[in-house]
Amino acid sequence: MKKKLLYFILFAPTLLIAQLPKSMIVENKRSYFFEEYEGSPYLKDKYVAYDVINEKIGTFTGKLKYNIDLDAFEYKDGSKFYQIIKEAEIHIRNEDHFFYYCHFVSPRGSKREGYYVLLELHDQYRMYKRYTLDITEPEKSSGSTYGVEPGEIKQICTYYLEENGVIAELSQNEKDILELFSDKRIELAAYLKKEKLRLKKEEDLVRFIAKYNALKQSDNTTNKSLISKRQEE
Repeated sequence: MKKKLLYFILFAPTLLIAQLPKSMIVENKRSYFFEEYEGSPYLKDKYVAYDVINEKIGTFTGKLKYNIDLDAFEYKDGSKFYQIIKEAEIHIRNEDHFFYYCHFVSPRGSKREGYYVLLELHDQYRMYKRYTLDITEPEKSSGSTYGVEPGEIKQICTYYLEENGVIAELSQNEKDILELFSDKRIELAAYLKKEKLRLKKEEDLVRFIAKYNALKQSDNTTNKSLISKRQEE
């Protein structure tokens, strides 16, 4: 059965309009910058209001920036800079994103730790997305001793299917994802065509996984798992 993300909002501890407690932040040295790059390592360049939910002590508000390069939420207090500590019981949300710090493993047992954005919550599975960076380093301009061609920073968004702490990357290429879920290839291919789904769109990818789950749960087989042990890391 599908569960709404509102569940977490309704049952979050009472909201406290206050500064973030010192127990939830650590000092950030900010020892590097990306001055010679086009693009930004931040999800948003400006500080944005977030709710910071600590399951043990309550919910607080603060203006934060998500640093994708550090996989950290940065917080400024006067002239000092901090990060929200990375713990599983601390969640960070605004109207666009609901971040969880997760300790997952791949189907082959490799650790997959970091901030993930929850997209879909079901009894059987959850869908997340995760932000990373593709960084091209600066280069000296040809024919110039001092000139530098700027580097480039591109934000990458990768989607995942998670089941019982095991997480598998989801391709947004139709051929690849049908190969991944080959046990229902015929039904899923027909569904893609009928519904005119474009897997590059987040909402269509969510619908596609929901359809795969429905097909698996209607099987007579005892194995209802969506993540195959054959899936690559």
